[in-house]
Amino acid sequence: MEKRKLGTTDIDISLICLGTMTWGQQNSEDEGHQQMDYAVDHGINFFDTAELYAIPPSKESQGRTEEIIGTWFEKSGKRDEVILASKIAGPSSLQWFANREGNSFSRKHIEHALHESLKRLKTDYIDLYQLHWPYRGANNFGTLDYTADMITPKAEDGILEALHALDGYVKAGKIRHVGLSNETPWGMMKFIQLAEKHDLPRMQSVQNAYNLLNRVHEVGMAEVSVMEKIGLLAYSPLGRGRLSGKYLGGALPEGTAKAIDNRPGRYDGPRAEKATQDYVALAESHGLDPCQMAIAFVNMQPWVTSNIIGATSMEQLKINIAAHDMKLDEDVIEGINRIHYANPNPTELDGKS
Repeated sequence: MEKRKLGTTDIDISLICLGTMTWGQQNSEDEGHQQMDYAVDHGINFFDTAELYAIPPSKESQGRTEEIIGTWFEKSGKRDEVILASKIAGPSSLQWFANREGNSFSRKHIEHALHESLKRLKTDYIDLYQLHWPYRGANNFGTLDYTADMITPKAEDGILEALHALDGYVKAGKIRHVGLSNETPWGMMKFIQLAEKHDLPRMQSVQNAYNLLNRVHEVGMAEVSVMEKIGLLAYSPLGRGRLSGKYLGGALPEGTAKAIDNRPGRYDGPRAEKATQDYVALAESHGLDPCQMAIAFVNMQPWVTSNIIGATSMEQLKINIAAHDMKLDEDVIEGINRIHYANPNPTELDGKS
């Protein structure tokens, strides 16, 4: 399994990261443990989770994913073999979730979230602690239009407050490194600028959606990722499973993620349907598995540090991990770009979050 440096750290993480958000809702504890066993046996040393998981979010399952990872650490004794990433949630409309007022990640909020995560994970430290989405108004989860109501006075103060709070836990050894998620180019650069100015922890990664249906990261973020060494941890490489082709024509196979969580989202529009049809046809014309082609495309990008896969079945997990060994030839890449240029970023432009 290829390893890539996490930002400016000395940590090498696997190109394939094991995503975990289905565990505790769509997958049982035993199934989560099986996935972790298989992943580690096949060279994966990087797991990603969040305090909000499992997904779809619910009061009953919140935090359950971290608990499942914790029981696996306890059972396997392999905590030291894993680079573990988790996230603190930003503001939420979920009434049952943590009440975190204000427009920043305050010391109080981080203290509570971090210690609850550590308890569930049965560990003394988290290798990469990420801010799941911004507290300020910003485009994320599929929106592109920056509007007047997003303008956040003193947004820079909130960023500095978050860095100071995180700094205390880095120095205490409870966090090794910090990262961003669902961020913008301005946010990435401001975090870097303030960290350098005030000698505070440097963001080492950004976790944003990136896939054949959503290449918006290439517009403004990829340059920052490469030039500032704040690489992308790409999530949804299969567009929430759409790029497998299994949902084409309105199909909703029993037991799939969308059958369980059928909330409208950025991958549901007619332009995304058309692009998916074209990508699946391209893969099949070259004798490729559509999932593996989509994952291999993400893997090849120089701004990607790790590609976060997820699966609700062991069969799908094996297919996704095996994509690590696939190299796309020029004809396939040309075909992908031809489809993209004819129908660019159909998910984002659908305007759905």
